Amino acid sequence: MLRINIVTIFPEFFAAPLSLSIPSRAAVAGSVLYHVADLRAFTHDRHRTVDDAPFGGGPGMVMKPGPFFEAVESLGAVAPIVLLSPRGRRFAHADAVRFAQGNELTLLCGHYKDVDERVATHLATEELSLGDFVLSGGEPAALAIVDAIVRLLPGAMSDIESARTDSFYDRGISAPSYTRPAEFRGASVPDVLVGGDHAKVAAWRDAESLRRTRDAEARDRTDWNRREAEIAARERAISEIEHVRLEKAAKKNRKRKPRT
Repeated sequence: MLRINIVTIFPEFFAAPLSLSIPSRAAVAGSVLYHVADLRAFTHDRHRTVDDAPFGGGPGMVMKPGPFFEAVESLGAVAPIVLLSPRGRRFAHADAVRFAQGNELTLLCGHYKDVDERVATHLATEELSLGDFVLSGGEPAALAIVDAIVRLLPGAMSDIESARTDSFYDRGISAPSYTRPAEFRGASVPDVLVGGDHAKVAAWRDAESLRRTRDAEARDRTDWNRREAEIAARERAISEIEHVRLEKAAKKNRKRKPRT
């Protein structure tokens, strides 16, 4: 059985989703046990405060390290302990498989502006992200990761073969899918899928899967190159600012030097 711990300030966020569909089916089958811990239960003031202003000033609030450490310690949690963070490596199907094969997983849900860096460096064993965007908190990301994991567990899906033909399951992106009617608003199903030749259908699906995967990889490379260009531009701007600062400092020092 896989035990999944979720540490959050909104435990009610998970109540309905984990009681529905595949997450619920996996739990009923005895393949997974959910433990949702309320982070505010590990605070020590009457307001149950989990955040504070950032050192150094600036906008937003930062989640305190203490409640996270105490929550994880109370759970007796062991690795992997995952902090959901936009800084993290992008979650992938391989991660879902890795977690599904384990005995325990702990997900830490941040909120507000950020989480104290000591949670990332001294408590979490890794950081994961859903992609290059920011959510209001880690809860939606945690729920997505839980769903991706538990659907791989015994008893979660009535048709496990359906999971094996999904995108990223020992393959790239899956081929397009169609169902009845064969024609809908002027758009028809490809002839190969209604021709009855299973070998041709398999070949078509393989070719379409490969095409879609290559298109996605090309898109990802374009996005990566764009991000690299943006990072390089920021580095140049920082370097120029530092150069100007050093020039001003040197000019001041020259003015202060007594004439001989």
